[in-house]
Amino acid sequence: MLVEIGHFALVLALVFTLLQVILPAIGFAKQNKTLVQLTKPLLWGQFFWIAVSFAVLMNAFVVDDFTVKYVANNSNTELPLLFKVSAVWGAHEGSLLLWALILSAWSVAVSVFSKRLPSEVLNHILIVLGLISIGFLLFLLITSNPFERLSFMPVQGRELNPLLQDFGLAIHPPMLYMGYVGLAIPFAFVLSSLIRGQLDSTWLRWSRPWTLVAWAFLTFGITLGSWWAYYELGWGGWWFWDPVENASFMPWLVATALVHSLSVSEKRGAFKHWTVLLAISGFSLSLLGTFLVRSGILTSVHSFAADPARGLFILIFLVIVIGGSLSLYAWRATLMKNSNTFAPLSRESGLLINNILLVAAMLSVFLGTLYPLLLDSLGLGKISVGAPYFDAVFVPIMIPAVLVMAVGPFLRWKKDTIKRTGNLLKIIWASIFLLFIVTLFLTDNIFVLLATFLFVWIVLHSLMLFIQRYRQKGTMSTAFIGMIMAHIGIAVFLLGATVTTQYGIEKDLKMELNETVDIKGYQFTFKGVNNFSERNYQGFKGHIEVHYEGGKIVDLKPEKRNYNTGMPMTEAAIDPSLYRDLYVALGEPLKGSAWSLRIYYKPLIRWIWLGGILISLGALLAAFDRRYRLRRKS
Repeated sequence: MLVEIGHFALVLALVFTLLQVILPAIGFAKQNKTLVQLTKPLLWGQFFWIAVSFAVLMNAFVVDDFTVKYVANNSNTELPLLFKVSAVWGAHEGSLLLWALILSAWSVAVSVFSKRLPSEVLNHILIVLGLISIGFLLFLLITSNPFERLSFMPVQGRELNPLLQDFGLAIHPPMLYMGYVGLAIPFAFVLSSLIRGQLDSTWLRWSRPWTLVAWAFLTFGITLGSWWAYYELGWGGWWFWDPVENASFMPWLVATALVHSLSVSEKRGAFKHWTVLLAISGFSLSLLGTFLVRSGILTSVHSFAADPARGLFILIFLVIVIGGSLSLYAWRATLMKNSNTFAPLSRESGLLINNILLVAAMLSVFLGTLYPLLLDSLGLGKISVGAPYFDAVFVPIMIPAVLVMAVGPFLRWKKDTIKRTGNLLKIIWASIFLLFIVTLFLTDNIFVLLATFLFVWIVLHSLMLFIQRYRQKGTMSTAFIGMIMAHIGIAVFLLGATVTTQYGIEKDLKMELNETVDIKGYQFTFKGVNNFSERNYQGFKGHIEVHYEGGKIVDLKPEKRNYNTGMPMTEAAIDPSLYRDLYVALGEPLKGSAWSLRIYYKPLIRWIWLGGILISLGALLAAFDRRYRLRRKS
């Protein structure tokens, strides 16, 4: 009975959402304030019933209600409680319900924390968000009902995919979805302004903090996903250019461009066309990511449940959203006139170049992800696009983007001169040149040399900007500090990613009992393998002693697990530090007491995720700047 209540709650959520859209729309048409004011109460009703539905589904997992098909396919009685809870969004139906819940929560947050917005503007925004919610609720109820019953109750469920039986599942998808879905907010701000035909600074100013928060969550979600893949999959890699990874990376690139474009549009009245198109593109790409993951057209480590029929629904929804928003943009394009002009050398030009390069980078990822699918669908053959393509196309685009990113904040608005900029930055450029020369003698790797140059370039420019601003004003806004932190985060990420890729050592070895191998001065001694058993899996646990400079530093104990479902899993053992990781994964038993092992030395790999965290924190600092927290004067 409780399961049926969950299903009915989802139906009620759809009813409330329909009313949230229809009644205020009628109110605006007939100038009936009573109907218009129903937007918020109906939104709260929508949120309540989706939350009830989500809670019922979670309860079904906790109590092992295997009469529910979704529970039976993704859980069993032996699954630890944490994984039962996170299994709620571990497959298709639950992940879409989580999407709907987060979208509703974002909408409630906008209604509560946008008090400076005129009520008319806010209600239009909530109507647009309601239209998006209708699409996802219909998707759930028509094609992806998480409460579908089985005709009989199995004694035991199939169990959650062992790849997902990790703490990463509890935090990575919710954080990523917060970013994905959060891009609906600037999209709704833009569409509401286009519908009203009032493309003033209101939507620009007040969509910016929401965009920053969504960008922060998306950055953190991608960072968590990279970290999870690194320690869980046993490959020792942090990014694979997997199509589903790309599906989250593309909206991130566009959101990054949008954050900068909003700044220029708000402060200078320029880039309005750019800002509108980026807001539309960012959310459209998040929907495209959903299509790629859920349509069945991808083969990916992330795609655990797929159905072409569901993909068709999402594709139709995608066409409606993109087609409708672009048509509205074309209709209202004449209303967007830039209020200022700027010289080729100016801060506006720097930000414009940066945005163009970010969009170009996104298009390169888009092409590499979808081109193989297009060829396959046309019957022209199957090809695989991997790291060589992205290294050759994506990286050269991002290098000038990073160079411009560091210099842009020093330029004056509207017009600047080469002489002034050169005099201002000559000390920095001289220091960078000297450090570059020193680095030439320390490394013969051109990629590490370039990454070191970019790292020093960004950090020195950021520190100079910080000192300059402090001398001029004596104080700094959280938005400014956030920008500095995010830029330094980019530098940290670039250096970490390059050094670990170029100087990392990966060895697949056959090791006998008590055999020792030396890697970068570290002695790895294989001490054997023992059997062990846990609640829902059994396996083997290896023991590797690691010595350095004559002393023992750590015991590493990698595991080879066999889950009750029969699926094997590798659990790597990692000795982390800020400057290197020692990574050991257990392979297969060989003759006698020998085993195959993978031993990796990963220098500066932690800098990758440290950079991602710095970017996220910088975005949050900027979002919570004081000027966005002031209440509207009555």
